[in-house]
Amino acid sequence: MTTQTTLAQPHSEDYSRIQPLPDPPREPDMVQRKSLSTIDGTLGPHFVALDDVLLTGEMYVRIDEEDARALAPDFIFARQVSDPERVIRRNGYVISEVGKPPDLVLEVGSRNTGRRDYTVKREGYAALGIREYWRFDPSGGEYHDRPLAGDTLLDGEYVPVEIVVEADGRHRGYSEILELELWWEEGTLRFRDPASGQFLLTPEELEADRFAERAAREAAEARAQEEEAARGTAESRAEEEEAARLAAQARAETAEVRAEEEEAARLAAEARAEEERAARLAAESRLAEFEAELRRLRGE
Repeated sequence: MTTQTTLAQPHSEDYSRIQPLPDPPREPDMVQRKSLSTIDGTLGPHFVALDDVLLTGEMYVRIDEEDARALAPDFIFARQVSDPERVIRRNGYVISEVGKPPDLVLEVGSRNTGRRDYTVKREGYAALGIREYWRFDPSGGEYHDRPLAGDTLLDGEYVPVEIVVEADGRHRGYSEILELELWWEEGTLRFRDPASGQFLLTPEELEADRFAERAAREAAEARAQEEEAARGTAESRAEEEEAARLAAQARAETAEVRAEEEEAARLAAEARAEEERAARLAAESRLAEFEAELRRLRGE
């Protein structure tokens, strides 16, 4: 049994009595497996926001439990599936149990089963009432009758969907069910949203985008850390420069104070010298007066 992608919300139901259908026989084909993995990984993220979509495949599609037809599409798309878990547990899409046929099925061409895809299976899927049937051939037409083909159900029969062949060899057609364009591009199936004109990202592209986002985030974080370190260095340098300025200012103020003190000391010394000179002059004056008085008294 293959891994299934379920986008709808499961019911709380006892599935223990469900008898699973057998796995369909599969021929090993690496190209086919890679294509199916790409389809699932591309459409899954696109429809993940919808709660009524079932994406699955590689299981039988049958009308009821008694049906034994051996139609097992590579890919199944269905909307409004009320109990997707039952489909998965059943290992088969039983129309009577789901209440409606799948809306779309797709077959990937392979060497062993390619011819049945555009003959027997085309008739069988129309008989089951499946609205759209698409065929994709990675080989470009070696396994199927053409690289890309689609059918839409009209009055119980399939009518081919218009396929446009671009000048560069790419093929494209529009699916009303998916509301997407299907493109055959160098052996790869791509899906494009016509509203935006953008191709849906493949799993590899999604991983590359996640890697690029992670690298950009890590680079941004590294830049932020570098900027933070540079800011810290600048702040440290500014603090050092401010400390140096304050130290220089302090030294200048100290020198100014010392100069003022030296000037005050000089002025004080000059004042003392002046006082001493004045005292000496006063003493000399008094001595002269005393000598003059002494001469007077002597009658000289």
